[in-house]
Formats: sequence, structure tokens, C-alpha cells
Amino acid sequence: MIGVGRRLLHSPAWLMPWDEFHRRHVAARLVVELDRWDGAAWQPTGVAPVVTPSGVVAYPGLGRRREPWTAEPVLYRARFAAPGLRPMYPADDEPFDAAKVGREFLAYPFDDDRPPRIAAEPETVRLLPGPAFAFPPGLPVVHGVVRRAGTGAPVANALVETAGTADGGLRGWRERVLGDETGAFRLPLRWLAGTPGELVTLTATERPGRTGQAELRLPEDAALSHPIEISE
Repeated sequence: MIGVGRRLLHSPAWLMPWDEFHRRHVAARLVVELDRWDGAAWQPTGVAPVVTPSGVVAYPGLGRRREPWTAEPVLYRARFAAPGLRPMYPADDEPFDAAKVGREFLAYPFDDDRPPRIAAEPETVRLLPGPAFAFPPGLPVVHGVVRRAGTGAPVANALVETAGTADGGLRGWRERVLGDETGAFRLPLRWLAGTPGELVTLTATERPGRTGQAELRLPEDAALSHPIEISE
């Protein structure tokens, strides 16, 4: 909430873009587009966000009405873009769904005397490496494509991941990336032991119930393209 004289501005969303690979907030070269649901389709608003010094994306004043008691909450979605990164819109407590194209939120009406009925809570928007991500030189990276079994059609925006343990099984690790519209992905392997013949399982997810896997053996398969097929 921001006070300007006697005028109070509330934001219906506090969105924290997070670079999962580097484990840091994203603010530089970040683009956020805001759409409004008109009851039939999403419409662009052209409303620019306010980005706080800590990198939080907010929309102070969105939802302000002259007579808020006569208005209904309005559904919006924020769409994120940053060089090399792709946004994962489902929240941490939601199952992944590649069809989601924005982080949705409700803007509850308010004025100076009546705050929004429900106050916004901070939410993390995770940005994962896409195929164009600039991984550090020398880092092992495998690549491939996610496609539809039977047709070979690309599966856009699929989540591709692998996981394991390190330090004698005492520490778990996970690497995950997002594919692009063509199904292409590039996945880093920072935590592997480098043992010859090491077996790695890649899992691709489109949504719950639609997953596929591929296995590769290192180092001999490292330079190959690895297709992962997802069945209907």
C-alpha cells in the first residue's frame, strides 16, 4: 500500500520474478505485459507495472473505483519476458500446465475509505532457462526436443527436468528448464559426478497425466539430440 497525501493506492498483485538458474531476482531487461479478461477473451491493457527496488512487480491503483461497493473484481494476467528465460506460470503449489500463458490475479475494487476485500500476498514467478539461455562456458548441457508421440508435432513450453543426489546421497538436486514453441530445450547438468557410464533420466511434462521420458548415458550421449515423446 502506498500513501500519496490522503490518497491510498493498493496493488492487487505483488509478483517477484525469480531466475531459478542463478537463484536471484530478475529486474534488468524484464518486460511485463498486462491483460484484462472481458468475459470472452483476454484484452491487452497497455498498463505498465511498477518495479520496486527489490525487483517486485506491482500495479498500485489497479482496482480503484469511485463507488467500489457497486463493482465486481476484475481478472487480470501478467505475462513476463526476459532474455534467455521463460516464465513458469503455475504457482509452486499448483501442478505444471504448459497451456498457462500468464500469472492471473483478481483486482478487487477499493477507494480511500474502503480497502480491497482481499489483500494481495507476494507471489514468486519462476523464470527458467529456455533454449537461448547463456549457460556458463564449460558447463555440461544436453539438448533435445519434446514432441507428440505418433505425430511428431512439437509440444510447446514443456517442462523438462532431471534430479538426483550428491555428496553420497545426502543432498538432493534438480535441474529444470522450459522448452520453446518448437519443443526445443537445453538442460544443464551441474551436479553430476562425471562418472563414466552415468545414466541420466530426462522427464518432460505438458500437464498432469501427460509426461514422457528419455534416458541417456554420459559422456557418450552428451552431444546427441534427445527426443522426448509425450502420448495423448
